[in-house]
Amino acid sequence: MRKYFIDNLRWISILLLFPYHTSMIYNNFGENFYVKGEGVSLLSNFIRICSPCFMPLLFSIAGISSYYALNRRTPKQYIEERVWKLFIPLISGILLLVPMQTFYAEKFHNGYNGGYFNQYILFFIKETDLTGYTGGFTPAQLWFILYLFIISLIALPIAIKYNNGRKVPVYKLSLLKILLMFLIIWLMSFILNIGGKSIGEYFALFIIGYIMLSQDIIQEKLDENRWYLFIAFILITILNLLFENLWYHSFKIAYSIFRRFLSWIGILAIMGMGKHYLDFHNKITNYFIKAAFPIYVFHQSWLILVAYYTLNTISFIPLQVIVIMVGSFILTIITYEVFRRISFTRLLFGIKK
Repeated sequence: MRKYFIDNLRWISILLLFPYHTSMIYNNFGENFYVKGEGVSLLSNFIRICSPCFMPLLFSIAGISSYYALNRRTPKQYIEERVWKLFIPLISGILLLVPMQTFYAEKFHNGYNGGYFNQYILFFIKETDLTGYTGGFTPAQLWFILYLFIISLIALPIAIKYNNGRKVPVYKLSLLKILLMFLIIWLMSFILNIGGKSIGEYFALFIIGYIMLSQDIIQEKLDENRWYLFIAFILITILNLLFENLWYHSFKIAYSIFRRFLSWIGILAIMGMGKHYLDFHNKITNYFIKAAFPIYVFHQSWLILVAYYTLNTISFIPLQVIVIMVGSFILTIITYEVFRRISFTRLLFGIKK
């Protein structure tokens, strides 16, 4: 039986990237972006609320989905699927979509006035911190697909051994033991941490999703305790908003542990709420279940383009925000609708027919 709440959590999370990345343009905590507006506290706090569990949730869901996939596919089929659905869209996106973002970053931050295709030279040869926020090479939002491809392959031997061997007795796990798994995530966060994005941490979330969160008994437990988890998540999020700057600068190790606990309890709370309230499907959910991956791939390039021209033509910030979110969403959906009708572009960007 298909777990529609898993699919729904995925596409809802991906749609939230429109307000999330729009908010990044207006962040007031010192992080650069491809184009930048004035700092807005409300939008910055939206980022602070979402960021602890945004990507961790997507990696956990990827682990859950891989568990279901490997119950229907051989390892060879799974690898082939990862290549077609992740690796090829990753390369296509880096070559064809991401340069649009760095083109406008070059124009906004560096006054670049050359042609679009001439900027490809800068894209490949300019020294950069790999964010691409002021131009130069970057995987941009596709870092998630890169990490997921690597983690999927690294995790495959563990997944095969788990499927063929003795299963972990997850039915014995109390809610407290489940909560304490955040310590595993924290310990793994020190492994291959590249620019604040740890392959070790996301690998741990993927494996925990595969082995534990995929199991009905755990999903039921999270459903039963959803309100306790959700209220705890809200309270801890408020603490994080109030004391983040103090804790981060004064107690870095303690804060990194706290941050992983916030992330983990957020995942559990969202899973519990999703299991109870989002386990359904209809025409709208079915559309976005199919569209979620290409929306992720396309959205940020359009968002940066719209933001560049919006910031240069509209001075009223609330209107800027609306235009950027709505405009980029419409252009993303149009791109998806066009590309899903062409077999070659479906192949390039991993779009379901």
